[in-house]
Order: sequence, then C-alpha cells, then structure tokens
Amino acid sequence: MRSGSSPSPGHSPTSTRALLLLCAMSMLQFFIAVDVTVVNIALPSIGTTFGVSGNALTWVVVGYTITGGGLLMLGGRLGDLWGRRRTLLVGTTVFGAASLLAGLAPSFEILVVARLLQGVGEAIALPAAMATIVLLFPEGPQRSRALSVWAAVASCGLVVGFAMSGIITAYLGWRWIFLISVPFILVVVIAALFLLDNDRPARRRPGRLDLPGAALLTACPLLFTFGVVEAGEAGASLWLSAAALVGAVLAGVGFVRVEAASANPLVPLGFFADRARVSANLTTVLLSAALSTSFLLFTFYLQDHLGIGPLGSGLLMLPLAAALILASVLVPRFLSRWGARTCVLTGLGSAACAMVVVALVAFLDAGALWLLPAMLLIAAGMGFGIVGLQYVAVGGTTDEDAGIASGVQRAADQLGGASGVALYVGIGFAPALHSGDPFIIAALLAVAGLGVGALIAQRVPGRDVPQEAPV
Repeated sequence: MRSGSSPSPGHSPTSTRALLLLCAMSMLQFFIAVDVTVVNIALPSIGTTFGVSGNALTWVVVGYTITGGGLLMLGGRLGDLWGRRRTLLVGTTVFGAASLLAGLAPSFEILVVARLLQGVGEAIALPAAMATIVLLFPEGPQRSRALSVWAAVASCGLVVGFAMSGIITAYLGWRWIFLISVPFILVVVIAALFLLDNDRPARRRPGRLDLPGAALLTACPLLFTFGVVEAGEAGASLWLSAAALVGAVLAGVGFVRVEAASANPLVPLGFFADRARVSANLTTVLLSAALSTSFLLFTFYLQDHLGIGPLGSGLLMLPLAAALILASVLVPRFLSRWGARTCVLTGLGSAACAMVVVALVAFLDAGALWLLPAMLLIAAGMGFGIVGLQYVAVGGTTDEDAGIASGVQRAADQLGGASGVALYVGIGFAPALHSGDPFIIAALLAVAGLGVGALIAQRVPGRDVPQEAPV
C-alpha cells in the first residue's frame, strides 16, 4: 500500500498490518465501551468521596453516554472532511487526556467535565476507527469477521466494565477505573501514527461544519432522558418533565430542519435514501435499547434484589462476556450462509427471549444462576443482531462516506442504548408511575420495543454476504 493512499473496499491490505490495526482499533473500542459501564458499581464510592447525592451521580453515566452518542455523527463527518488518520489521532488523544483528568479530578464538577470530554473524544475517534476497519477489509467474509470482532469487543467491554469496576474499586480505589485505560490509549495513538497511512480527505463543501445540528442532536436525548427520569421521581414537577419532553421533540424536529437547510449538513438527508440503511439504523436503536437495559437489570437484580456485593455481581457477569467471544467466532459463518436479515431477526428474537426470562426470574424470585439463560440469549442477540445490522448499515460505502455511515450507525447504537435505559428502566423503576414489579415492567417494555424492531427489520432487503473463501 502506497503512503498517502486509502484502502478501498475491494482492496486486500497486507494481512499483518490489517490485523495489527484491527487489534488497535478494537482496543480503543474496548476501553470506550468499558467506560460506559465501569462507573456503575463505583458510583457509591464516588458519591462518598465528593459528598454528592444519587441524583447528581447519574450525570457521571448519562453525560458520557449521551454526549458521545449525540456528537458521533459530527465525528463521522470530521473523519470524511479531515481524513480518518488525523481525526482518529485527535479523538483518541482527547479521550486519553480526559480519562487522566477524570482519574485525578479534585472535585465532582471537574469529574463531570472530564466525563463530558471523554464523550467528545469518543465521538471524534470512534467513527474514524470503525471506518478504518470497514475500508481495510473488503465486503464479504473478511469484513464480516472484522465487524464481528469489533462488535464482540464492544459488547465484552460493556460487560467486563462491571467486573472491572467491582475489582478495581475494592482493591485500588475508584480513580483507577479511569486511570487504567490511559497507557492502553497511548498504545492506540502510537499504532495509528506508525501503521495508518495518511488518507485523502473528501472534497470540502462550502460552508462550515454543522455545529447547530450537532447541538440539537445532543440536546434531544439529554432532554428526553431528563424528562423521563424527572417524571418517575416521587414529588417531581410534571410540568418540568413535560417541558423537557416537549423540548426533546422540538430539538429532534429542529435537527431535521437544520439538516435540510444546511449547505454542509452533518448528515445529508440523501444519505437516508437507502431503505436498507434507514431500517438497519432504526432497528439498531431498538435492539441497543433492550441490550443496554439488560445489563442494568442483571446488575440491579444481583445487587439490590439478591444482596450480592459489587465484586460478586461483577464476576457473575463474566459468563456473558465468554458467550460473546464465542458468538464472535460463530456469527460470521452464519452471516455468510443466512444473510444479514435472518441474522438480525435471530438477534432480535434472542434478545426478546432473554427479556422474557428476566421477567420470569423476577416473578418467581429465583436465584442468580437462573439468569444464566438470559445472559446467553443476550450474547446471541448481540452477536447476531448487532453484527448483521452493522453490515447492512455500512454496506456499499466508499472513502467519501464511510465515516458518516459509521458515525450514524454508532450514534444509533449508543443513543438507542441510553434512551432505552432512560425509558424502560426509568418507567420500570419509577414509584410515581406504578406499583408493579420493576424488573417485569422494564423487561416487557423492552420486549415490546424489540417487536417493533422486528417489524422494521422485515423491510431490510436481503443483503447477503458473498460466499468467498477466507483470505
């Protein structure tokens, strides 16, 4: 590969370099995913250190997830306009520096700012990392295997984050849940500097970056989350909650209007002319909402309902991580044989069955081991569903739009997960809204969302993976 060139979808890169870059990009993805969940078990310790309440602590989680997800499409656009290598280096550096700041934060306010900056770094780096993988590996078995590794690493990062949080908080202190990623992020920066060639940015369009669009896209889920959480609080102001929800709708409508009128939109509306791409991203929102909800339901049931400590709860989540690794090996074979649509429907069905198991376990007041079938089904849901949806969402992309396609897909995944947690868990565990079992209600809401996702996925054309021999 000549210096200064970009690999094309049909080009087979040097295998050693491609595999090393896949490892580096997956390492970045792993720690970005870890930082979504690693703070959950450590939140009480953080609150004790800074003397803040539980309501304030939620922003340590939500601020990172929604800021990162809301700005992901801006990050994808930056990758197309500036070049993936430059964008990847800037985003990874911001993420690493913010992780260091979070670990050394002298006050709670600084910690929240650091978490917001982590989200900014993630939003800039992640689409460039995914686009690098998409363009390194040609469509077919090579790309499906690479995306399977990528999805499995992300899923394992989410799960391992719980175990890491319990272990690190118990033995090293909560600050190390942020500091431990810094040397690994440095490795990713070095790998990108030496292994990733300079790529030619897409031809610039007149006008500035669509910052109003990015702000509206971030404000929409933030207001939605605030409105749902506020509505479930005992004694909360319904007017404030309603105002936030209306604001979320207005921000969403405003985003569409800004994109339609902008000379240089964050996401060109013509990008969504591909019906398969639209269906894949909408289904990703609903699947990720259920998957993210499952993590919290597992954790709450183990700790709050069964009284298992943080360390034990984290370790009990490890079978899910092991099942995800197995799924990453098996899914590419099924993707080649079945096609993307069948794999997506299999993933949605597996996730729905997992949520039914969670509801039954809660109804029967069963022990921890009865959650194991649900964990295995969630692994299947992630493996089949997310990989199949990623394949469709980035299918047919080129150097000029791979970044934005990756950014849209990752935004759908992350914002879907954050919004799903706010909606399903927010309603399920809201004493002001009902008196039923919170686990059953949250699980059944997730099943309903997955049912809608299955209807949408029926419209995904059968974009089959070519039956090529592995290279």
